[in-house]
Amino acid sequence: MTLDTSYQAMEAGGEAEAFAFWRAFADAELFLVLEAEPVGAAIAPRVFDLSSGPLLLVFDSEERLATLSPEPVPYAALPGRVIARQLTGQGLGLGLNLGSGAASETILPPASVDWLAAMLDQAAPEEKSARITRMGAPGLTRGLAGALAGLLPPGSLAALAAVEYEGGARGHALAVAGLEPAREEGFARAVTEVLAFSGLDAAAVDLIFVAPDAPLLRRMAEAGQGFAGPEAPPRSPVAPGAAPGMDRDKPPKLR
Repeated sequence: MTLDTSYQAMEAGGEAEAFAFWRAFADAELFLVLEAEPVGAAIAPRVFDLSSGPLLLVFDSEERLATLSPEPVPYAALPGRVIARQLTGQGLGLGLNLGSGAASETILPPASVDWLAAMLDQAAPEEKSARITRMGAPGLTRGLAGALAGLLPPGSLAALAAVEYEGGARGHALAVAGLEPAREEGFARAVTEVLAFSGLDAAAVDLIFVAPDAPLLRRMAEAGQGFAGPEAPPRSPVAPGAAPGMDRDKPPKLR
């Protein structure tokens, strides 16, 4: 869903549509207007002082960025989540697609930016142990189940099922296999984020990391729904001195 359609849906809808817009904004690649061309990993966003307060400008395409000025505009291409996290607590709003005539043209006040950063930086899920006694078809919406499946990295496997634990507690569990141990915490945070933007508590789905040949993975797939991550694409190395934001492992720092 584009920012245009998600913003229009939010204006016409309710809480679910609002969550969907903010998730789309966090996932989107945005073009942040800078004071000058980046030097190294540090970037200096251009601050615009409006009557409503200071803000930065972001656009969701280079074509819309070009409407800002007939001259080339220095920018950094960054995910919305990175921009929000860097701006938290600074009292800066974000002007989205201002002056471009886009359906998503709006001003996001500082409180909204801080809220998004807080949603993205939720605490890591709590670790616990429990024995599953029953499994069944998942009761989550198809969209939410698809969003969870979309988080799977290449070469991984997963199974989602409704479960009942010893003692009578019920919920859902997502078993995942094929992740490197170093990526497990990041994946758990991503699952928590998807749940948060769906309006559900992080405890709505329990995440279980297992080996690819674990019997639990097979049983959950048979009782519920199985998934497989995408095929791994060839990886192109990032050239030395590449523009900030191009190396996913080295997010740029705003100054």
